[in-house]
Parts: sequence; structure tokens; C-alpha cells
Amino acid sequence: MIKQRRDKFMRRIAGGVAIFPGAPTAIRNSDVEHEYRQDSDFYYLTGFEEPNAVAVLVPDHPEHRFVLFVQPREREREVWTGWRAGEEGAKSDFGADAAFTIDKLDEELPKLIGKADRIYYRFGGDPRFDDRVVGLMRYFQRERQRNGIGPAAVVDPADLLHELRLIKKGVDLELLRRAVDISCEAHLEAMRAVRPGMFEYEVEAVLRYVSRKNGSPRQGYAPIVASGANATVLHYTTNACRIEDGKLMLIDAGAEFGYFTGDVTRTFPANGRFTDAQKEIYQLVLDAQTEAIGLVRPGASFAEPHDRVVRVLTEGMIRLGLLEGEVEKLIEEGAYKKFYMHRTSHWLGMDVHDTGPYKVGDEWRRLEPGMVLTIEPGIYVAEDVEDANPRYLGIGVRIEDDVLVTDGAPEVLSARVPKTIEDIERIMAEARRNN
Repeated sequence: MIKQRRDKFMRRIAGGVAIFPGAPTAIRNSDVEHEYRQDSDFYYLTGFEEPNAVAVLVPDHPEHRFVLFVQPREREREVWTGWRAGEEGAKSDFGADAAFTIDKLDEELPKLIGKADRIYYRFGGDPRFDDRVVGLMRYFQRERQRNGIGPAAVVDPADLLHELRLIKKGVDLELLRRAVDISCEAHLEAMRAVRPGMFEYEVEAVLRYVSRKNGSPRQGYAPIVASGANATVLHYTTNACRIEDGKLMLIDAGAEFGYFTGDVTRTFPANGRFTDAQKEIYQLVLDAQTEAIGLVRPGASFAEPHDRVVRVLTEGMIRLGLLEGEVEKLIEEGAYKKFYMHRTSHWLGMDVHDTGPYKVGDEWRRLEPGMVLTIEPGIYVAEDVEDANPRYLGIGVRIEDDVLVTDGAPEVLSARVPKTIEDIERIMAEARRNN
């Protein structure tokens, strides 16, 4: 699978050399490091998870098309931090044609670049490595003047590589399906577990436990477990408040599996029963989402689901007394942004906000089979918002699903988590009866 990814990419960079450093380690505090997670592009092309590594792809090299620079085998260090692949493991276990210890990088890299006319490298991920690439280009500027060969430009590989990552097929799609499925299981258990009087972090613990139990090594992003008015804060991750009776719970969480992540949001009543005001807001958001999902078809514009959501929500906000005026004018003025301030979709894959352009030139991207995007409308009525119907103050609702573009009708990968009012109340009632 990984070799196939790598071969596809190398066919696109013929004549050049691509350099991909792994993600740097980061200090959490004192001498404690943050949990390490490999860079998505690096892992996509290598499958290698160790830090302090660099991959070099040389498609025109007669022998060494894929080269890894890795940490050396050191018994003393491995006792503390675990087994390392080393040079031999890089070749036998990860398919490298050649491997060197990382301290040989400055010596070997110019040889590998050789006669290539361009270097593919993405600036901005690691300032120290950026400086190294700038130094290489200075060296090759002198070499080109003397010998007439060597790279003349540094090209961002994102346009080529991220186009490959944007379309999910085969094993990639299977891994993403599994990540979403684990995410769904975690959401279901959280929905069953919530009771007024619990703390938000207790619900977060359920999400993390169920995800880990099902094989997920980590969350794809910090879980949002927001009760009551906290749900009106889009990226609330404190998760520390006591859950009050009669309030809504908004959970936005996704488990990672095989370096792919789910991204699912559900909103439900902490006590298992929606109030009338909560129902009115919730049903409007659900109606908008249902219509938007129906537009996820090949050839549709990426913007079409969002445009439909904006119209449905604006019409509904007028009915509920949140907005006043003519629909068209309110949309044109962006009045809806008072209660719906984000877009409806983003790509989903190895990163929660995955790679790939949303526009081609000035035109929105057309959807193609294999793309996966979220559909996540919401309404957020903050407690202190002015000129809003008081019955809705402090209510925040978002409903998010992961949707696969197919040759025909859209496939909702996260459909197993209930989202109609009736289904949510039913599953929560069953959980209470069983306890």
C-alpha cells in the first residue's frame, strides 16, 4: 500500500528530488516530551513512525529511489525509549533502497540530489530544516555556475502529493472507515453514559476509553465535550464543567486509526429529553444538514452544501424570530453569521482538516468519487447575545457527519450514530432502563 502511494508520487516528480523530514519532537515541560505523532505526509509515503528521520525520493536514481535517514541503533538509548529500526530495519521493514544514520544527512544529501533540476520541499514545518534546505540551494547555486548541473528551484510538493491524499481508495478508504466506525462507537457510548451531575471530563474519559479499547492510538484532535452554553463556543476544549439538568450536550470527537481520523459531532439532551426550545433549534439544524448531504454528488461544487445550509438556516432563523427581514438580503449581508459563523464542510482524511484545495483558480472544486468531506451545520445562540429570542439563549447545536462522494448517492460513513430527535431520546431512554 505505502509503496504504491510512493510510486504514484514519484511518477509525478520525475527529474526532481523530494525531501520529507519527519515531524520534530516537542517539549511539553521540563524534560518531558509531548506524545509523538509522525507528520502525515511523511507517514503517507514511508509508513515510518520514529522521530529524527528524513525521507529522500529520487525517482531517476538507478538504484536508490527511496532513501531513509534514521536514528542509529543504540542499546543504551533503546533501553529507555524503545526499539529502533536502524539502517537495516529501514531497508528490510520499510522498503528503503538505501538507509543512513541521520548524522550522515549533510554528507549524503548533496550526492542524492546530484543532477536533479529541482528540489521538492515544503517550507514552514521545521525552521531548522528550512535553513538546511536554503543552505543546500546556496551550495548548488555555486555548483551550477561551475558545472552547469543541479537544482535551480525549490518546489512545494503539496499540489502533487495532496491531490493523491484527497482521493481515498482501497486500503486508505478502509482505514478511514475504521477510524470513523471507532469514532461512532465512542459517541454512542458517551450518549448512553451522560447523566446530569457528571462532569464534562467524565464524558471525555468515556470517549477516550472506548476509542483506545477499539484500537485507536489517539484522538485525531482535542475532543469537544460542551454542556449548556459551552456549546456556543466553537472550539471549547476545557471540558471541566458540571453537566446541568435540562441542558444540551455537544460532543465533537474523532478517533484516529492507521493515521486516518474520524470527525463526528452530535448534540443531545443531558437528561434524555429535549425541551421545546431545544427541539426547534435542533430540528432546523438537522433539516439543513439533511438537505446539504443530499447535494454531495459527483460534479457538484464544494460550496453547494454550504450555500444550501445558509439558505435553510436563514429561513428557519426568521421563523424562530432570531432574524428579521427578507431571506435574500439577509444572506447577502451575512446576517446569519451572528448564529452560524463557520463553513459547512472541510476535507477529512489523515488530518482532521485534510489536505487538498477547495478552489481551482477562482472556481470552487468539483466533487469527485473518493473525496470525503464533513457536513456540519450549527446554530449557536450565546447567553449574552443581543436582540435574540430569550427562549433560545445558551443553546448551541451542531450536527456533523463524514460523507463519502460515490459514483451516485452520498454515503454517510458516520450514519450509525443516531441524530433524529426520536432516535436520540429512544437510545438514551434505553440506556437508563438498562442501568
